[in-house]
Amino acid sequence: MKIYESAEDYLEMILVLKKKKGSVHSIDIAREMNFSKPSVSIAMKKLKEENLITINENREIDLTDSGREIAETIYERHIVLSEILKKLGVEETTAVKEACRIEHVISQDSFEKIKEALKRGNYLEAPLS
Repeated sequence: MKIYESAEDYLEMILVLKKKKGSVHSIDIAREMNFSKPSVSIAMKKLKEENLITINENREIDLTDSGREIAETIYERHIVLSEILKKLGVEETTAVKEACRIEHVISQDSFEKIKEALKRGNYLEAPLS
């Protein structure tokens, strides 16, 4: 299934908020992402239709198994890419912002290679010239 970058961002945010707060509502997502409540409501409806989230009678949002899998993949990429950029000397705010953009386009193969290099501690083993 092809999922759009914005949907990945929403799923990742639900995962992060769930870890931080325990329960997640649309207003929490809107506040954290600085989006309007109507925009978030429309996105949640689409994610629910795609069977990526559930919304219970208390309007609490939770990830389905497939939604959680996507969210955890994106979140792991975000953390790893942010860390490597910071280790390379990129200022933290820039590293986090750029990791958020890269996490959506990097292939799984490339990402795995980056993780392997990080584990070995030789993330700059190739000459730069």
